[in-house]
Amino acid sequence: MKHVCLIHGLLSCIATVALAAWPSSSASAAQLHELPSILVIAKSSNRNQVRYAALVDETCAPAGQSPVRPYWLMLERGPDATEPLQPREERILGVAHQQVSGDTVQFELRGMTARAFTVHTARTSDGQCASWVGTTIAGVPAHVTGVFAKQSLFGVDYVLLTGRSDDGKVVSERVSP
Repeated sequence: MKHVCLIHGLLSCIATVALAAWPSSSASAAQLHELPSILVIAKSSNRNQVRYAALVDETCAPAGQSPVRPYWLMLERGPDATEPLQPREERILGVAHQQVSGDTVQFELRGMTARAFTVHTARTSDGQCASWVGTTIAGVPAHVTGVFAKQSLFGVDYVLLTGRSDDGKVVSERVSP
């Protein structure tokens, strides 16, 4: 799934992803697992993506008080090349607030705190941990399926957020800075 951040100045901030410190937990590291791509921010200037990962426990529930973290997937260098966000990128692409409740984490990105995203985690029938992200798109609650930032020379022309409503209809919202 491709997802893009709905924030002013996204283009100037997309260059690397920071590994946020995981919260301390009484659970051992062997019992924790990372869902590497709960939300993906794609952009028009190149194939690199900002991705958001979520730390989950052995029951697939979010682990700790701040389980969501951003990082860069540097596809221009290779399929597994990652980097942390730089401090200036964290100011816009970092996670502003996280609230864990059961199998969900509600979070906002620092560059767009007016829009809440909610990651839902669960164990699938084959025993794997899985997730989906929901938010309001064009006034409708939706599962996020795509976010694309059309970049300009000095910023972002627009961000297109796409998803599926509960009744299966495709919804989209074009946001201009």
